[in-house]
Amino acid sequence: MLPEVLAEKVVDQMFNNDPFSKWLGIERLGVAPGRCVLGMTVREDMLNGFAIAHGGITYSLADSCLAFASNSHGIQAVSVETSISHTKPVKAGDTLTATADEMSCSNRIGIYHITVTNQSNTVVALFKGTVFRTGKLWFPDLQPIPKA
Repeated sequence: MLPEVLAEKVVDQMFNNDPFSKWLGIERLGVAPGRCVLGMTVREDMLNGFAIAHGGITYSLADSCLAFASNSHGIQAVSVETSISHTKPVKAGDTLTATADEMSCSNRIGIYHITVTNQSNTVVALFKGTVFRTGKLWFPDLQPIPKA
């Protein structure tokens, strides 16, 4: 199976069994091995007492993006360390895009940077995630075709 097809299949499986990402209103905008792009719109019920999005909203969007990107190679991965910097306030109605880029990926550890932007392409959060790759295949009968 082509790596791109496997990545889509893994993310389909994960997303279809992820009620929290669905509750957030996340849309999948793109997936490839080691990469993911997600979008969502901030709702009124996601705001805190300052009338800005609760920090957990951008964190959760970025965390879902990390999960999908890090599992997209077909090997189950779980986060072991994450951090976020909130760089700009987010308000109700803002449309957010999270883009995960793979910085490093070995047999056991993967490191990803996720940038969250708003509808004006302004960076609103920077997220870094480290994952442990378990070695367990998502679909043991579907091995990716190695690159030539």
